[in-house]
Amino acid sequence: MPSGTRPMSPLEALTALNLLPKIGPIRVRRLLEAFGDAAAILGAAKDRLMRVDGIGEETAAILHAWQDHADPAAELAEAAQRGIAIVTQDDPDYPAPLRDIYDRPLLLYVWGKLEPRDRHAISIVGSRRATTYGTQATKKFSYQIAHAGFTIVSGLARGIDTAAHEAALAAAGRTIAVIGSGLAKLYPPENLGLAEKIAAGHGAVVSEFPLHTAPDKQTFPMRNRIVAGWARAVLVIECPAWSGSLITANLATEYGRPVFAVPGPIDKPTFAGCHQLIREGATLVADPSHLLDDLGELPFARQPTPAEEPAATPELPAGEAAVFAAVTSDEASVDRIIERSGLPAHVVTATLMKLEMRRLVRAFPGFRYARR
Repeated sequence: MPSGTRPMSPLEALTALNLLPKIGPIRVRRLLEAFGDAAAILGAAKDRLMRVDGIGEETAAILHAWQDHADPAAELAEAAQRGIAIVTQDDPDYPAPLRDIYDRPLLLYVWGKLEPRDRHAISIVGSRRATTYGTQATKKFSYQIAHAGFTIVSGLARGIDTAAHEAALAAAGRTIAVIGSGLAKLYPPENLGLAEKIAAGHGAVVSEFPLHTAPDKQTFPMRNRIVAGWARAVLVIECPAWSGSLITANLATEYGRPVFAVPGPIDKPTFAGCHQLIREGATLVADPSHLLDDLGELPFARQPTPAEEPAATPELPAGEAAVFAAVTSDEASVDRIIERSGLPAHVVTATLMKLEMRRLVRAFPGFRYARR
Protein backbone atom coordinates (compact mmCIF):
# COMPACT_ATOMS: atom_id res chain seq x y z
CA MET A 1 0.00 0.00 0.00
CA PRO A 2 1.44 3.39 -0.95
CA SER A 3 2.64 5.50 1.98
CA GLY A 4 0.26 8.18 3.15
CA THR A 5 -2.88 6.30 2.21
CA ARG A 6 -5.37 5.19 4.82
CA PRO A 7 -5.60 1.49 5.73
CA MET A 8 -8.22 -0.46 3.83
CA SER A 9 -11.29 -1.59 5.73
CA PRO A 10 -12.00 -5.34 5.80
CA LEU A 11 -14.96 -4.80 3.44
CA GLU A 12 -12.82 -2.84 0.98
CA ALA A 13 -10.12 -5.50 1.01
CA LEU A 14 -12.61 -8.35 0.49
CA THR A 15 -14.32 -6.39 -2.29
CA ALA A 16 -10.94 -5.87 -3.96
CA LEU A 17 -10.23 -9.61 -3.83
CA ASN A 18 -13.66 -10.35 -5.29
CA LEU A 19 -12.99 -7.96 -8.18
CA LEU A 20 -9.78 -9.70 -9.24
CA PRO A 21 -9.84 -12.05 -12.25
CA LYS A 22 -8.92 -15.75 -12.15
CA ILE A 23 -9.15 -16.06 -8.35
CA GLY A 24 -12.06 -18.19 -7.23
CA PRO A 25 -13.53 -18.86 -3.77
CA ILE A 26 -11.40 -21.94 -3.04
CA ARG A 27 -8.14 -20.10 -3.73
CA VAL A 28 -9.33 -17.16 -1.66
CA ARG A 29 -10.14 -19.48 1.24
CA ARG A 30 -6.62 -20.93 1.12
CA LEU A 31 -5.13 -17.43 1.01
CA LEU A 32 -7.23 -16.32 3.99
CA GLU A 33 -6.13 -19.38 5.93
CA ALA A 34 -2.50 -18.53 5.16
CA PHE A 35 -2.57 -14.76 5.74
CA GLY A 36 -5.44 -14.23 8.19
CA ASP A 37 -7.24 -11.40 6.43
CA ALA A 38 -7.79 -9.90 2.99
CA ALA A 39 -5.65 -6.79 3.53
CA ALA A 40 -2.64 -8.96 4.37
CA ILE A 41 -3.13 -10.91 1.14
CA LEU A 42 -3.17 -7.72 -0.93
CA GLY A 43 0.01 -6.48 0.73
CA ALA A 44 1.98 -9.72 0.46
CA ALA A 45 5.07 -10.25 -1.69
CA LYS A 46 4.80 -12.46 -4.78
CA ASP A 47 7.12 -15.16 -3.47
CA ARG A 48 5.13 -15.39 -0.24
CA LEU A 49 1.86 -15.65 -2.17
CA MET A 50 3.24 -18.48 -4.31
CA ARG A 51 3.87 -20.62 -1.23
CA VAL A 52 0.10 -21.04 -0.88
CA ASP A 53 -1.28 -24.19 -2.49
CA GLY A 54 -2.86 -23.41 -5.86
CA ILE A 55 -1.30 -19.96 -6.24
CA GLY A 56 0.96 -19.90 -9.28
CA GLU A 57 3.03 -17.10 -10.74
CA GLU A 58 0.18 -15.63 -12.79
CA THR A 59 -2.22 -15.48 -9.83
CA ALA A 60 0.47 -14.10 -7.54
CA ALA A 61 1.20 -11.36 -10.08
CA ILE A 62 -2.47 -10.37 -10.22
CA LEU A 63 -2.68 -10.24 -6.42
CA HIS A 64 0.54 -8.27 -6.09
CA ALA A 65 -0.63 -5.70 -8.66
CA TRP A 66 -4.25 -5.73 -7.51
CA GLN A 67 -4.69 -1.97 -7.92
CA ASP A 68 -4.31 -2.42 -11.69
CA HIS A 69 -7.40 -4.63 -11.70
CA ALA A 70 -9.72 -3.40 -8.95
CA ASP A 71 -11.19 -0.21 -7.54
CA PRO A 72 -13.03 -1.32 -4.41
CA ALA A 73 -13.93 2.23 -3.33
CA ALA A 74 -15.76 2.86 -6.61
CA GLU A 75 -17.52 -0.52 -6.40
CA LEU A 76 -18.72 0.14 -2.85
CA ALA A 77 -19.87 3.65 -3.75
CA GLU A 78 -21.90 2.43 -6.72
CA ALA A 79 -23.44 -0.39 -4.68
CA ALA A 80 -24.53 2.09 -2.01
CA GLN A 81 -25.96 4.39 -4.67
CA ARG A 82 -28.01 1.51 -6.09
CA GLY A 83 -29.27 0.47 -2.65
CA ILE A 84 -27.31 -2.78 -2.73
CA ALA A 85 -25.74 -4.21 0.42
CA ILE A 86 -22.49 -6.18 0.27
CA VAL A 87 -22.54 -9.00 2.81
CA THR A 88 -19.35 -10.80 3.83
CA GLN A 89 -18.91 -14.13 5.59
CA ASP A 90 -18.36 -12.27 8.87
CA ASP A 91 -21.69 -10.46 8.54
CA PRO A 92 -24.62 -11.88 10.56
CA ASP A 93 -26.81 -11.50 7.44
CA TYR A 94 -24.64 -13.94 5.49
CA PRO A 95 -26.88 -17.00 4.83
CA ALA A 96 -26.11 -19.62 7.45
CA PRO A 97 -26.44 -22.65 5.12
CA LEU A 98 -23.77 -21.25 2.78
CA ARG A 99 -21.22 -21.17 5.59
CA ASP A 100 -21.20 -24.99 5.50
CA ILE A 101 -20.12 -25.43 1.86
CA TYR A 102 -16.42 -25.65 1.02
CA ASP A 103 -16.64 -23.24 -1.96
CA ARG A 104 -18.85 -20.65 -0.30
CA PRO A 105 -18.95 -17.16 -1.88
CA LEU A 106 -16.47 -14.65 -0.52
CA LEU A 107 -19.24 -12.06 -0.37
CA LEU A 108 -22.76 -11.45 -1.67
CA TYR A 109 -24.32 -8.42 -3.29
CA VAL A 110 -27.87 -8.17 -1.92
CA TRP A 111 -30.66 -6.12 -3.48
CA GLY A 112 -33.52 -6.34 -1.01
CA LYS A 113 -33.29 -7.83 2.46
CA LEU A 114 -32.20 -11.15 3.88
CA GLU A 115 -33.94 -12.46 6.99
CA PRO A 116 -32.99 -15.23 9.45
CA ARG A 117 -35.93 -17.34 8.28
CA ASP A 118 -34.40 -17.50 4.79
CA ARG A 119 -32.13 -20.25 6.10
CA HIS A 120 -35.23 -22.46 5.83
CA ALA A 121 -35.25 -22.49 2.04
CA ILE A 122 -36.24 -24.85 -0.75
CA SER A 123 -34.55 -24.37 -4.11
CA ILE A 124 -36.71 -24.94 -7.17
CA VAL A 125 -34.95 -25.36 -10.51
CA GLY A 126 -35.79 -26.53 -14.00
CA SER A 127 -35.79 -25.85 -17.69
CA ARG A 128 -35.82 -22.40 -19.28
CA ARG A 129 -38.06 -23.87 -22.00
CA ALA A 130 -40.84 -25.02 -19.74
CA THR A 131 -43.98 -26.72 -20.99
CA THR A 132 -47.44 -25.87 -19.70
CA TYR A 133 -47.29 -29.02 -17.55
CA GLY A 134 -43.96 -27.97 -16.02
CA THR A 135 -45.07 -24.40 -15.44
CA GLN A 136 -48.29 -25.46 -13.72
CA ALA A 137 -46.43 -27.98 -11.56
CA THR A 138 -43.92 -25.30 -10.57
CA LYS A 139 -46.62 -22.83 -9.62
CA LYS A 140 -48.41 -25.40 -7.51
CA PHE A 141 -45.30 -26.58 -5.67
CA SER A 142 -43.81 -23.12 -5.16
CA TYR A 143 -47.09 -21.59 -3.98
CA GLN A 144 -47.75 -24.26 -1.37
CA ILE A 145 -44.14 -24.51 -0.17
CA ALA A 146 -43.92 -20.72 0.22
CA HIS A 147 -47.32 -20.68 1.92
CA ALA A 148 -46.00 -23.25 4.41
CA GLY A 149 -43.27 -20.80 5.43
CA PHE A 150 -40.24 -21.88 3.40
CA THR A 151 -38.32 -19.35 1.35
CA ILE A 152 -38.17 -20.23 -2.35
CA VAL A 153 -34.70 -19.95 -3.89
CA SER A 154 -34.28 -19.99 -7.65
CA GLY A 155 -32.22 -18.41 -10.41
CA LEU A 156 -34.52 -15.77 -12.00
CA ALA A 157 -34.08 -17.51 -15.37
CA ARG A 158 -36.84 -17.87 -17.91
CA GLY A 159 -39.24 -20.79 -17.55
CA ILE A 160 -39.33 -22.78 -14.31
CA ASP A 161 -37.33 -20.23 -12.26
CA THR A 162 -39.66 -17.39 -13.20
CA ALA A 163 -42.76 -19.46 -12.38
CA ALA A 164 -41.27 -20.40 -8.99
CA HIS A 165 -40.58 -16.78 -8.01
CA GLU A 166 -44.00 -15.58 -9.22
CA ALA A 167 -45.88 -18.29 -7.32
CA ALA A 168 -43.97 -17.51 -4.11
CA LEU A 169 -44.98 -13.86 -4.45
CA ALA A 170 -48.59 -14.88 -5.14
CA ALA A 171 -48.54 -16.86 -1.88
CA ALA A 172 -47.32 -13.77 0.01
CA GLY A 173 -44.15 -15.73 0.77
CA ARG A 174 -40.47 -14.98 0.51
CA THR A 175 -38.22 -15.73 -2.42
CA ILE A 176 -34.52 -15.31 -3.20
CA ALA A 177 -33.31 -14.88 -6.79
CA VAL A 178 -29.66 -15.86 -7.24
CA ILE A 179 -28.44 -14.55 -10.58
CA GLY A 180 -25.50 -15.47 -12.79
CA SER A 181 -24.40 -11.90 -13.49
CA GLY A 182 -23.71 -8.69 -11.63
CA LEU A 183 -26.71 -6.80 -10.29
CA ALA A 184 -26.01 -3.91 -12.67
CA LYS A 185 -26.21 -6.40 -15.58
CA LEU A 186 -29.34 -8.25 -14.44
CA TYR A 187 -30.14 -11.22 -16.65
CA PRO A 188 -32.52 -11.93 -18.24
CA PRO A 189 -33.41 -8.24 -18.69
CA GLU A 190 -37.13 -8.94 -19.15
CA ASN A 191 -37.26 -10.13 -15.53
CA LEU A 192 -36.26 -6.73 -14.15
CA GLY A 193 -39.87 -6.08 -13.08
CA LEU A 194 -40.00 -9.40 -11.25
CA ALA A 195 -36.67 -8.63 -9.58
CA GLU A 196 -38.02 -5.27 -8.42
CA LYS A 197 -41.05 -6.97 -6.86
CA ILE A 198 -38.84 -9.45 -5.04
CA ALA A 199 -36.52 -6.75 -3.70
CA ALA A 200 -39.43 -4.57 -2.58
CA GLY A 201 -40.07 -6.39 0.70
CA HIS A 202 -40.55 -9.99 -0.47
CA GLY A 203 -36.97 -11.27 -0.40
CA ALA A 204 -33.80 -10.38 -2.26
CA VAL A 205 -31.96 -10.60 -5.56
CA VAL A 206 -28.46 -11.88 -4.85
CA SER A 207 -25.18 -12.23 -6.75
CA GLU A 208 -21.60 -13.00 -5.80
CA PHE A 209 -20.29 -11.21 -8.88
CA PRO A 210 -19.11 -7.59 -9.14
CA LEU A 211 -21.81 -5.19 -10.25
CA HIS A 212 -20.94 -5.02 -13.94
CA THR A 213 -20.18 -8.71 -14.53
CA ALA A 214 -21.88 -9.93 -17.70
CA PRO A 215 -23.35 -13.45 -17.70
CA ASP A 216 -21.35 -16.20 -19.40
CA LYS A 217 -20.87 -19.97 -19.41
CA GLN A 218 -18.84 -19.86 -16.20
CA THR A 219 -21.06 -17.60 -14.11
CA PHE A 220 -24.14 -19.82 -14.32
CA PRO A 221 -22.54 -22.99 -12.90
CA MET A 222 -21.05 -20.83 -10.15
CA ARG A 223 -24.52 -19.43 -9.45
CA ASN A 224 -25.91 -22.98 -9.27
CA ARG A 225 -23.72 -23.91 -6.29
CA ILE A 226 -25.27 -21.04 -4.28
CA VAL A 227 -28.77 -22.21 -5.23
CA ALA A 228 -27.85 -25.73 -4.11
CA GLY A 229 -25.96 -24.74 -0.97
CA TRP A 230 -28.54 -22.27 0.34
CA ALA A 231 -31.37 -24.81 0.42
CA ARG A 232 -32.53 -27.41 2.88
CA ALA A 233 -33.57 -29.37 -0.21
CA VAL A 234 -33.57 -28.98 -3.98
CA LEU A 235 -36.68 -29.66 -6.07
CA VAL A 236 -36.14 -30.26 -9.80
CA ILE A 237 -39.12 -29.70 -12.07
CA GLU A 238 -38.81 -30.51 -15.77
CA CYS A 239 -35.28 -30.66 -17.10
CA PRO A 240 -33.74 -32.48 -20.06
CA ALA A 241 -30.92 -35.00 -19.80
CA TRP A 242 -28.29 -32.25 -20.26
CA SER A 243 -29.22 -29.35 -18.04
CA GLY A 244 -27.84 -26.86 -15.55
CA SER A 245 -30.52 -28.16 -13.19
CA LEU A 246 -28.69 -31.48 -13.03
CA ILE A 247 -25.53 -29.61 -12.02
CA THR A 248 -27.51 -27.98 -9.21
CA ALA A 249 -28.93 -31.36 -8.13
CA ASN A 250 -25.47 -32.99 -8.13
CA LEU A 251 -24.05 -30.12 -6.09
CA ALA A 252 -26.92 -30.47 -3.62
CA THR A 253 -26.05 -34.13 -3.15
CA GLU A 254 -22.40 -33.20 -2.68
CA TYR A 255 -23.41 -30.69 0.00
CA GLY A 256 -25.64 -33.22 1.76
CA ARG A 257 -28.96 -31.69 0.70
CA PRO A 258 -31.82 -34.01 -0.30
CA VAL A 259 -32.99 -33.86 -3.91
CA PHE A 260 -36.62 -34.20 -5.00
CA ALA A 261 -37.85 -34.53 -8.58
CA VAL A 262 -41.23 -34.25 -10.28
CA PRO A 263 -41.94 -36.97 -12.87
CA GLY A 264 -43.35 -36.12 -16.27
CA PRO A 265 -44.59 -37.88 -19.39
CA ILE A 266 -42.15 -40.64 -20.32
CA ASP A 267 -42.11 -39.59 -23.98
CA LYS A 268 -41.12 -35.97 -23.24
CA PRO A 269 -37.36 -35.29 -23.52
CA THR A 270 -37.83 -32.20 -21.34
CA PHE A 271 -38.40 -34.52 -18.35
CA ALA A 272 -35.56 -36.96 -19.08
CA GLY A 273 -33.35 -35.27 -16.49
CA CYS A 274 -35.97 -35.63 -13.75
CA HIS A 275 -36.42 -39.32 -14.57
CA GLN A 276 -32.65 -39.80 -14.50
CA LEU A 277 -32.45 -38.19 -11.05
CA ILE A 278 -35.24 -40.43 -9.75
CA ARG A 279 -33.44 -43.54 -11.07
CA GLU A 280 -30.29 -42.36 -9.29
CA GLY A 281 -32.03 -41.93 -5.93
CA ALA A 282 -33.83 -38.58 -5.91
CA THR A 283 -37.19 -38.71 -4.14
CA LEU A 284 -40.17 -38.70 -6.48
CA VAL A 285 -42.80 -36.14 -5.49
CA ALA A 286 -46.20 -35.77 -7.13
CA ASP A 287 -47.65 -33.29 -4.65
CA PRO A 288 -46.19 -30.54 -2.43
CA SER A 289 -47.38 -32.40 0.66
CA HIS A 290 -44.89 -35.19 -0.10
CA LEU A 291 -41.95 -32.81 0.16
CA LEU A 292 -43.34 -30.93 3.14
CA ASP A 293 -44.01 -34.18 5.02
CA ASP A 294 -40.41 -35.24 4.50
CA LEU A 295 -38.95 -31.93 5.67
CA GLY A 296 -41.27 -31.43 8.65
CA GLU A 297 -42.97 -28.31 9.92
CA LEU A 298 -41.14 -25.08 10.55
CA PRO A 299 -41.14 -23.57 14.06
CA PHE A 300 -42.75 -20.44 12.63
CA ALA A 301 -44.99 -22.10 10.01
CA ARG A 302 -48.03 -20.08 9.08
CA GLN A 303 -51.38 -21.10 10.47
CA PRO A 304 -54.47 -20.84 8.28
CA THR A 305 -56.27 -17.54 8.63
CA PRO A 306 -60.06 -17.48 8.97
CA ALA A 307 -60.23 -16.52 5.30
CA GLU A 308 -58.35 -19.69 4.41
CA GLU A 309 -60.58 -22.04 6.39
CA PRO A 310 -63.30 -23.84 4.43
CA ALA A 311 -66.62 -22.04 4.39
CA ALA A 312 -70.06 -23.26 3.39
CA THR A 313 -70.73 -20.08 1.41
CA PRO A 314 -67.40 -18.39 0.77
CA GLU A 315 -67.23 -14.67 0.19
CA LEU A 316 -64.68 -14.15 -2.56
CA PRO A 317 -63.43 -11.27 -4.72
CA ALA A 318 -65.04 -11.12 -8.14
CA GLY A 319 -62.17 -12.84 -10.00
CA GLU A 320 -61.90 -15.68 -7.49
CA ALA A 321 -65.67 -16.07 -7.39
CA ALA A 322 -65.75 -16.47 -11.18
CA VAL A 323 -63.17 -19.24 -11.07
CA PHE A 324 -64.85 -20.93 -8.08
CA ALA A 325 -68.16 -20.85 -9.95
CA ALA A 326 -66.49 -22.62 -12.88
CA VAL A 327 -65.42 -25.52 -10.63
CA THR A 328 -68.04 -28.16 -9.92
CA SER A 329 -68.19 -31.29 -7.78
CA ASP A 330 -67.02 -33.29 -10.78
CA GLU A 331 -63.35 -33.26 -11.77
CA ALA A 332 -62.54 -30.88 -14.61
CA SER A 333 -59.35 -29.99 -16.40
CA VAL A 334 -57.77 -26.56 -16.11
CA ASP A 335 -58.59 -25.94 -19.77
CA ARG A 336 -62.26 -26.68 -19.11
CA ILE A 337 -62.30 -24.32 -16.09
CA ILE A 338 -60.65 -21.59 -18.17
CA GLU A 339 -63.32 -22.05 -20.81
CA ARG A 340 -66.15 -21.88 -18.27
CA SER A 341 -64.79 -18.82 -16.48
CA GLY A 342 -63.85 -16.83 -19.56
CA LEU A 343 -60.73 -15.57 -17.77
CA PRO A 344 -57.09 -15.67 -18.97
CA ALA A 345 -55.20 -18.90 -18.31
CA HIS A 346 -52.62 -17.33 -15.96
CA VAL A 347 -55.40 -15.80 -13.85
CA VAL A 348 -57.25 -19.11 -13.56
CA THR A 349 -54.17 -21.17 -12.62
CA ALA A 350 -53.07 -18.67 -9.96
CA THR A 351 -56.62 -18.45 -8.56
CA LEU A 352 -57.00 -22.23 -8.41
CA MET A 353 -53.91 -22.37 -6.19
CA LYS A 354 -55.44 -19.80 -3.85
CA LEU A 355 -58.72 -21.71 -3.73
CA GLU A 356 -56.86 -24.95 -3.03
CA MET A 357 -54.97 -23.35 -0.15
CA ARG A 358 -58.29 -22.13 1.26
CA ARG A 359 -59.52 -25.71 1.03
CA LEU A 360 -62.33 -24.73 -1.30
CA VAL A 361 -61.19 -26.90 -4.21
CA ARG A 362 -59.21 -30.12 -4.41
CA ALA A 363 -56.48 -30.86 -6.96
CA PHE A 364 -56.26 -34.23 -8.71
CA PRO A 365 -53.57 -35.78 -10.92
CA GLY A 366 -53.34 -34.33 -14.39
CA PHE A 367 -54.13 -30.80 -13.13
CA ARG A 368 -57.81 -31.50 -12.67
CA TYR A 369 -59.89 -29.77 -9.99
CA ALA A 370 -63.20 -30.23 -8.19
CA ARG A 371 -64.94 -28.57 -5.28
CA ARG A 372 -64.37 -30.07 -1.86
